[in-house]
Amino acid sequence: MQTSAVPDLAHTHARPVHWLATATAMSAVVAMAGLLQPDHARAGQSGDRGATTAAAAAPAPAPGADDVALPLECGGAPTVVVKQATGDLDGDGGPETVVAARCEAGSGTPPNGIYVLARSRAGDSRVVATLLEPARRQSVGELAVGDGVVTAGLMGYSSPDVPRCCPDRRETVKWHWSGGKFVESGEGGDTTGSV
Repeated sequence: MQTSAVPDLAHTHARPVHWLATATAMSAVVAMAGLLQPDHARAGQSGDRGATTAAAAAPAPAPGADDVALPLECGGAPTVVVKQATGDLDGDGGPETVVAARCEAGSGTPPNGIYVLARSRAGDSRVVATLLEPARRQSVGELAVGDGVVTAGLMGYSSPDVPRCCPDRRETVKWHWSGGKFVESGEGGDTTGSV
């Protein structure tokens, strides 16, 4: 066996304090490496995944009536939206917009149409259903959406002799989505002569 000409070195005799110092230094290196990762390295971590999923799952805003051609025949006169309400009507998690619209007239009470607007896959607003045809010759007093149900207060006329300015009938009508279509139900009318 050959003896060393160099005296015993301190590092050749490991003591617990040396192991502790080495472990502390290695922990510091690993911690710094974790902090200095580029952003894309953290994109798949669970903390960021929730934020990404929440942003991706955010529903599109309710469709607007401004850029939709409503199916009203106004003989060249413009259309006007008199009421609107939004809510999820078909349970898909995205909001629909329900609008009551009529032809803009100088006098009288032109009949309203009630239309459901939804977003296409491309994100454009479009009419997907007509709930109230203008041919029914009614106007909308109130319009609301709640719990997937559209509720409208409709005003109409008991006979052709009633002036078009002064509807004398009132009824509340509801529509709900069932079996792939809107189903109408009424709550009766008021024929007392005042609305």
